[in-house]
Amino acid sequence: MITVIIILGIQLVYVSFFTLRMILMLKGRVFFASLLSSVEVFVYLTGLSLVINSLNNPLNVAAYCGGYAMGVVLGSKIEEWMALGFVTVEVITRDTSRSIPEQLRNRGYGVTNWLAEGREGSRQVLKVLTKRRNLALLQETILSMDDKAFIVSYEPKAFNGGFLARRVL
Repeated sequence: MITVIIILGIQLVYVSFFTLRMILMLKGRVFFASLLSSVEVFVYLTGLSLVINSLNNPLNVAAYCGGYAMGVVLGSKIEEWMALGFVTVEVITRDTSRSIPEQLRNRGYGVTNWLAEGREGSRQVLKVLTKRRNLALLQETILSMDDKAFIVSYEPKAFNGGFLARRVL
């Protein structure tokens, strides 16, 4: 039974590391991803050898598979908690005054805004780049100013210059 628990734990660690390594690579953090991969391979080989040496025990195989599934969930939760990178937030609001962009600027956000035409009249579009870990706070702040604001966020692959680059980099 102890082997089953060890295999489950090893798979949990291995797949969490695998998930994090992939995310680090996608975010361009290749150095950290390569360091993590060396530990990941060691953990993987240890777990695999335990299962290969006892394929006649279905509990070991089940632990290997279950640990893999749990590792995917854990790795995703860790990545969510780390919230690496940046997001671009685009806001469309009926408020065409300078109030919302100015309030956001006063809170430290870099905001680019312009007037636009929607189906039901004039709108203001705001574009804000922020750290991913600040996304929920930014959305909450915007909705406190306009509870009907349309908010879309997406991850930029790269950016150069601008207000945030001067403050963060």
